[in-house]
Amino acid sequence: MRAEGTALVTGASRGIGRAVAVELANRGFDVVATMRRPEDGKDLPAEVTAGAGSLTVQKLDVTDHHAITVPDELRVLVNNAGTEKPHPPFEATPMSLWREMYETNVFGLIEVSRRAIPALRAAGGGVLCNVTSSSILAPVPFYAPYRSSKAAVSAIGESLRAELAPLGIRVLEIMPGPIDTDMLAGSDRPPEAIEFDGYRDAAERYYEGRRGIEGMITSTADAANAIADAILDDSAPLRVACDPLAVGMLDGWRQSDDESFMQAMLPTWTG
Repeated sequence: MRAEGTALVTGASRGIGRAVAVELANRGFDVVATMRRPEDGKDLPAEVTAGAGSLTVQKLDVTDHHAITVPDELRVLVNNAGTEKPHPPFEATPMSLWREMYETNVFGLIEVSRRAIPALRAAGGGVLCNVTSSSILAPVPFYAPYRSSKAAVSAIGESLRAELAPLGIRVLEIMPGPIDTDMLAGSDRPPEAIEFDGYRDAAERYYEGRRGIEGMITSTADAANAIADAILDDSAPLRVACDPLAVGMLDGWRQSDDESFMQAMLPTWTG
């Protein structure tokens, strides 16, 4: 597709969403960068190159379904808004944590997409881009709420790919690995499961592995460049990684059967 028309990015106050909003505007799109606190994006329009597209900041909380609106003549939707919560063992995870995670990562995305699809269809087609996580390719302990919410979005994208293709709407799933974001920085700690009997060893092994990625972190600018390339590439596959570590994981997953791929990773957590 050509870099023109309107692009809507959710969760654009920081991290990947912020970088993608700027990158798409610099490529030529008129970007609507949405976030719960518009004051967090007050400096965003100044980051757009003169003569390129444009960028405006709007308030959007994906969990406030009645207040969700999308612009007319929409060509690109980037569902980036997401949240992460503490990581206790599965047996000690309260239902409230599951509901909070799914309300943003799944139900909010669903509601924005439901409203965006008619606009994309009316504009003659476009791209619906969901940001998930490369962690759904690996058996990561203590992350069941987060990973399952992203896996749900992945399954939704598979169905939408078939459902929307006749309408000229291409579905894209971005699967980031370690990107230099506040969320990644906040994960530099043992999971809360370390405080529970029977789970300390696995939690310590997880944290040891987490510290091992420090030399493999990709900047948000580089990730956004890869994401924009995929949005504009009509031949891009459904699933695209935006950093070297995630590229390696996705390639390994594609080249192996699911059980063999997981079995190779399990010793990382089980010793």
